[in-house]
Amino acid sequence: MIKPSRLKLGDTVGVVSPAGPVSRSDLDAGLRFLENKGFKVHVAPHVYDRLDYMAGNDEDRLSDLEDMFRNPGIKAVFCSRGGYGSLRLLDRMDYDLIGNNPKIIVGYSDITALLAAIFKQTGLVTFHGPMVKGFAELPEKRWQDLVRMISSEKPMSFAPMEGYSLNGGKATGPIIGGNLSLLSRLLGTPYMPDLGGSILFIEDRGEALYRLDRMFTHLALSGNLKGIKGLIAGRFAGCGDAACVSKLIKEHFKPMNIPIAAGFPLGHDPDNITFPLGIPVTLDTDVMKLSLLEPTVI
Repeated sequence: MIKPSRLKLGDTVGVVSPAGPVSRSDLDAGLRFLENKGFKVHVAPHVYDRLDYMAGNDEDRLSDLEDMFRNPGIKAVFCSRGGYGSLRLLDRMDYDLIGNNPKIIVGYSDITALLAAIFKQTGLVTFHGPMVKGFAELPEKRWQDLVRMISSEKPMSFAPMEGYSLNGGKATGPIIGGNLSLLSRLLGTPYMPDLGGSILFIEDRGEALYRLDRMFTHLALSGNLKGIKGLIAGRFAGCGDAACVSKLIKEHFKPMNIPIAAGFPLGHDPDNITFPLGIPVTLDTDVMKLSLLEPTVI
């Protein structure tokens, strides 16, 4: 495991668009937000490009991303938004470049593909968390969570965790996960992290119940769920009745006899907590507590 250097006030952060297109008006408030919080901002040259449903062509999106890791003046990389496009970059990325120049990278949704692939290929801790397009609407509490996660030299804890327990228990392991749809698409590729022994976290938005069922079943049939130690499920906004989603999660995961927390503020919602991929944690759903066992940065 490689940890990035912590972010400090006054540092320069880079903004990239590895997935869907974004307009200047979409990002203006988020960029001002970062500047008002005390950071310098470097916007990549192709952030506002547009090619159909992506933020420009693959070569330019990849170049923007890799240049952020190549530039010693950039201390953290924030993604502008999700959408689609990250998967197309995975077999072209220079993972040696990234591993030799470890930096904070933050995003969620489609960006799950990048976070998971970088962690798998380099061991670099990556961060599933808010993106620039949503910064202006981000509750101050979640901004502070993000800042602590990427700048504190002390491990964080969430006690009590928001949400509710679907199965009691206590387990320890590296926390790994992200958007369920993207994790499902990574199965069978060299970019899917090993979930064995992990505390898995998942979230999604706008997926019908049967699609969630299909993705859970796919994960199980692939063998990737064997040996997971615990599960943290987000709120699954727009996925139908929350009770039905909880029932589906229990159906698939309770037979594993692992601690299960659900309804956690994670993913497609302004109320979005930042999680680090790869850091060991202890999940205790009897008291609804999540404790990181190490700092996420150095």
